[in-house]
Amino acid sequence: MNPTQLATLIKTTAYDLGFGFVGIARAERMEPEEARLEAWLNAGHHGTMRWMENHFDKRVDPTKLVPGARSVVSLLYNYFPADDTPSREAPKLARYAYGEDYHRVVRGKLRELVARLEESIGAPIDGRVFVDSAPVLERDWAARAGTGWTGKNTLLLNPKAGSYFFLAEIISDLAPATDTGIRDHCGTCTRCIEACPTEAISPAGYVVDGSRCISYLTIELREAIPEEFRGRMEGWAFGCDICQEVCPWNRFSTPHREPAFEPHPDLPGMGEREWREMTEEVFRRVFQKSAVKRTKFSGLRRNIDFLAEGTDPVED
Repeated sequence: MNPTQLATLIKTTAYDLGFGFVGIARAERMEPEEARLEAWLNAGHHGTMRWMENHFDKRVDPTKLVPGARSVVSLLYNYFPADDTPSREAPKLARYAYGEDYHRVVRGKLRELVARLEESIGAPIDGRVFVDSAPVLERDWAARAGTGWTGKNTLLLNPKAGSYFFLAEIISDLAPATDTGIRDHCGTCTRCIEACPTEAISPAGYVVDGSRCISYLTIELREAIPEEFRGRMEGWAFGCDICQEVCPWNRFSTPHREPAFEPHPDLPGMGEREWREMTEEVFRRVFQKSAVKRTKFSGLRRNIDFLAEGTDPVED
């Protein structure tokens, strides 16, 4: 099987498993990205996420993460919901967390993809699969593989489908034909910059101060949310989709077809009162399979209380 045939096999098999876009890049040290990551870390934009300082060489060189690697296959898996009720009124929930935890769902798809490829090739593949689970610069690999470009909000933007995608990778010894990157189509648009209530996106775009991002404040930050952000959270209790909601490219988003990403039956009907009065029992029932579990009940309770303080009580 020649490199072109192998690339076609990888892509057609991935599409059959539900991945929306697939691109392939050569496994090599990422020199431009390395300099940007180092500058970002030196600026302290990772906040309390000290783990991002670890394994620097593995982050910028996939051959150190997977010895003998020759390619990085980047895959996009759609999670845009048909019903976005939980993101309309406070307390709001980021769309990616409506259904089951994406790590488990997409990783299962990747493993099945590798198994099918090994069967078709007739030989084992020496490599690893990743879904936001190791020191991999996922967005940068996706851009290198031509599945989109890095937007001013620093998310991967696909010209046909926007940005509501999970990113995943297969780093292996396979040597399929590679793809080329596509040019930046953000142009003069600054909607994401202007819409960010915590001013996390730099004035020129393309750099996000993670320590000011609402997603970081409501998920990654383990201590109290700084008072400077009170009244600026726009009602988000877990994650944030503001820079995606205002992005013109997301007019091309279409609902996913993944049953596992459908929300718990109780979630769409939860109003402000239900969120504020949520018990740990309800938390466990509604979010037992969701990525929301990362905050634990105490973390989500902190976020809800932070949003509620200073607001009018809910009327009977």
